[in-house]
Amino acid sequence: MRHIFGFFIAACVAVLLSFPATAQQPTYTLGSGDKVRVTVFGEQDLSGEFEISGDGQISLPLIGNLDAGGKSLRQLKETMESALREGYLKDPKVAIEVMNYRPFYILGEVNEPGSYPYVSGMSVLNAVALGGGFTYRADKEDILIIRGGDESRKPEKATPETVVLPGDIVRVEERFF
Repeated sequence: MRHIFGFFIAACVAVLLSFPATAQQPTYTLGSGDKVRVTVFGEQDLSGEFEISGDGQISLPLIGNLDAGGKSLRQLKETMESALREGYLKDPKVAIEVMNYRPFYILGEVNEPGSYPYVSGMSVLNAVALGGGFTYRADKEDILIIRGGDESRKPEKATPETVVLPGDIVRVEERFF
């Protein structure tokens, strides 16, 4: 019996080690152009679909404007529950889901650079495929990504497996040989 248990443990460890190590996916933060569905349980009049404005605000019934830009879904949920608890509802329960994500952008040495709709789970290689593939001048080893489209941030080096998020700017650089 001890041998079977030992074999089982060894097999489980082998299976876990066979999976490639993956980088932790960055946390998605809301931004201008995202559309969310807010459900306040038991309060149909407070529920609905809302768009994040250009300045990162979301306008909700009863509460008014809240900062949503740069917040995760969990952070926005907690902010809304706290605002509703302050004089409106005794124990609010809120659920938030993204209905429409803002687009991502692919630039540089791809055949069709531009803005494309975001698809969940997209990698840089998928983004390049949407952009018509690499041009003959593309440096496939020199790909940069700017998270959230915030051009004041330093671009990160990306691999074909790097996860693309809504609002990201992916740039394929030109090779010089």
